[in-house]
Amino acid sequence: MLRQLPAINDPNLIVGLRTPDDAAIYRLSEEISLVQTVDFFPPIVDDPYDYGAIAVANAVSDIYAMGGKPLLALNIVAFPRNGLPLDVLAQILRGGIDKAAEANLLIVGGHSIVDEEPKYGLAVTGVLQGHPAITIANAQVGDELVLTKPVGVGVITTALKAEAASPQAIARATQSMKALNRAASEVMLRVGVNACTDITGFGLIGHLKNMLDASGAGATLFVSQVPILPEAWDLVEKGLIPGGTERNLEFVKECVDWHHGISPEAQNLLADPQTSGGLLLAVPSYHTGELQSALADEGVAGVVVGEVTSDPSCRIRVLP
Repeated sequence: MLRQLPAINDPNLIVGLRTPDDAAIYRLSEEISLVQTVDFFPPIVDDPYDYGAIAVANAVSDIYAMGGKPLLALNIVAFPRNGLPLDVLAQILRGGIDKAAEANLLIVGGHSIVDEEPKYGLAVTGVLQGHPAITIANAQVGDELVLTKPVGVGVITTALKAEAASPQAIARATQSMKALNRAASEVMLRVGVNACTDITGFGLIGHLKNMLDASGAGATLFVSQVPILPEAWDLVEKGLIPGGTERNLEFVKECVDWHHGISPEAQNLLADPQTSGGLLLAVPSYHTGELQSALADEGVAGVVVGEVTSDPSCRIRVLP
């Protein structure tokens, strides 16, 4: 579809529509570039405050994935005229403002429309200063793939809608989605990584595919090493699978070699669409230990889930 749009030819546009990166980057000077992104979605949890906080954490994650610092944001709001009290909207916005404050992000305005289904998110502007952008397009052969949050929130939020998720599962998923990727971004800048993306709607394996396509490399992914939220396995075995999972598996089917021991449940979890997921980092192997130690000091788990391989066809081998 995007091929039908006119190409943008501006020498200062460092990252635009040519690669499926996390945000756009526009150079203002040799030292400073703007980073811009936008994201919004309907409620995925019942608590309005938590929903607002998750939406903001999700939106700023794109800035963090590029190594940027979020500065300003505009609210994007859709809310029904009747059926929900305005206090619900106030709680959503309060959750967003509080999470933005945690990110040192100023929400300076926004726009609202009437819609039968509530929706909330942000348009975010950040800055890169004194260092080049980190994109999805520079993963190097031999890099280790480090993931900073567990997967499985899509399964759990789907189970929540079906009233099949336990309070403990909902609490863990909510905590994970509300957590900012700020510390992980700051650590990757200090230690040095070759590529980064945040894990959202395409799932772990879909976002990995985008990174490999842009980098001209392949990868090996180990299912046993991928952190998965408790109860997600049980829920996916019960058939509580988000609608986006099937589309994600279709998206990667031509480039993934599944080991015969990989169950359909495991495939669904690797393709589970995430909201406010972790960062996936392509790290030179000699930096991995330093990165994991620095992440741990910030209370972030950095788990090696695979490695980048030499493969011009950009294939992903998934092993137990």
